[in-house]
Amino acid sequence: MHAYRHQISLPESGGNYQLSSFHFGEPGRGKKVYIQAALHADEVPGMLVSQFLRKALLAAEADGSLVGEVILVPAANPLGLAQAIHGAPFGRFDLSTGTNFNRAYKHVAEDLKVSLAGKLGADAAANVSLIREHARASVADWQPSTDAEALKKILLDLAIDADIVLDLHCDNEAVVHIYTGTPLADAIAPLSALMGAHAVLLALEAGEEPFDEACSRLWWDLERHFGPATPIPMACLSTTVELRGEMDVDYQLAGQDARALLDFLAHSGVLAVPPPPLPAALCEPTPLEGVEPLHAPHSGVLVFLQPLGARLDAGTAVADLIDPVSGAVTTVRNSVPGVFFARTAHRHLLRGMAVGKIAGATAFRAGKLLSQ
Repeated sequence: MHAYRHQISLPESGGNYQLSSFHFGEPGRGKKVYIQAALHADEVPGMLVSQFLRKALLAAEADGSLVGEVILVPAANPLGLAQAIHGAPFGRFDLSTGTNFNRAYKHVAEDLKVSLAGKLGADAAANVSLIREHARASVADWQPSTDAEALKKILLDLAIDADIVLDLHCDNEAVVHIYTGTPLADAIAPLSALMGAHAVLLALEAGEEPFDEACSRLWWDLERHFGPATPIPMACLSTTVELRGEMDVDYQLAGQDARALLDFLAHSGVLAVPPPPLPAALCEPTPLEGVEPLHAPHSGVLVFLQPLGARLDAGTAVADLIDPVSGAVTTVRNSVPGVFFARTAHRHLLRGMAVGKIAGATAFRAGKLLSQ
């Protein structure tokens, strides 16, 4: 294992921020896997999972069962980890710009449509190699103007040429769920089954350039741009894995999740160990455009009536919102059938605040599909 420190801030900056990455295996031997945790720095479960992964990867490296390269970034956002407001951690947005740390990554496909013109051929493997070379060059040309952009460039540089990208997040309160690109639905199925995901949410473009999409969308964008005469496989399985809720930080869950991720690496041929049988999947993939966000119609005390993971018919009473002064009760209902996979951790809401999310099977939304 080799540990590296990547400088984020300039010497003239008021702070001195660095990112640490841990590299296991041999570059160029087998598949490259990139795993990061806590890009939203107040989403802690992935950081604990990373401790289990580091020990297991060290052991695999020592016994020779690691036949690929794995880069592990256990704390992907030193800037966000240093932020707090009145004693409360605040790691989702950059306080200096207001930008979400998981938005506004460079979509390198626009550069590659120009730089690869006339250079790709009929050999799919050769195309993959050349695309990765040009993708690395495109990331290298990115000129950050803030520390947050410098961090994003470092992360994307580490991941842009990976075969597998696992971005570990969590929601406010949730069951395990997964976001990935529509063309990756079949490839993600083993991970979904192993993680026990209750929802797998697919999109060709979620909007606002999140990290996982910056690593994977270039492949189907380039495939569409260059056409069927130029074979371009989906060479990066990139996904955001939501490890339940913010408070689900304990050794048992972290060990369980790490084991599932390692089993997925075995199924992917990165670990030369017998992969376990795949459990039955808990869900079928559904479109991200089919997610119904529920919002509070007015302020009040929130009382949930349905458990997370429940499969709900349209019109189900999901929660009550109680005016603490008048005692009036408004029941919040879903309008689409689906899985109740995430909800707010707050129990007093203002008008318009998020209540929860339902994963429906029919697309009905467009535009920016991810919550802020």
